[in-house]
Amino acid sequence: MKTKVLMVCLGNICRSPLAEGILASKVDPDHVFVDSAGTGGYHIGNPPDRRSIAVARKYGLDISHQRCRQFSKADFAAFDLIYVMDRSNFSNVARLASTSEEAQKIKLLLEEVPLGISEVPDPYYGEADGFEEVYQMIDRACEAIAKKLN
Repeated sequence: MKTKVLMVCLGNICRSPLAEGILASKVDPDHVFVDSAGTGGYHIGNPPDRRSIAVARKYGLDISHQRCRQFSKADFAAFDLIYVMDRSNFSNVARLASTSEEAQKIKLLLEEVPLGISEVPDPYYGEADGFEEVYQMIDRACEAIAKKLN
């Protein structure tokens, strides 16, 4: 049986597509399925932000095929683990949980690594260096998750 992991941010164009691509590159696809979604429906059907695509490509990952989608209540049944990028995403996802079992699936991504911060900052309104910083944070967290899942 595959473990199914969902990465969630606000718009599903910057952080969660990176997290999906990074974690997927570190796990055995026969055992782990990774997807991403956003709590907002602003970019449904669009590819990730060009800056996320560029920083992923810099590290040998192609996330350009991903398409944005909005988190839905059905994702609780479809996924075993739901990693959110910040407390706002956590609240938005937790609000949709109907049971304690659903709520227990939700975790802050950076809780997986001792970085001294608990939230992945949203790089959307910044420059390319913000995407690099976010990539590095997510990569460290995904490395820790992959060790648990593999």
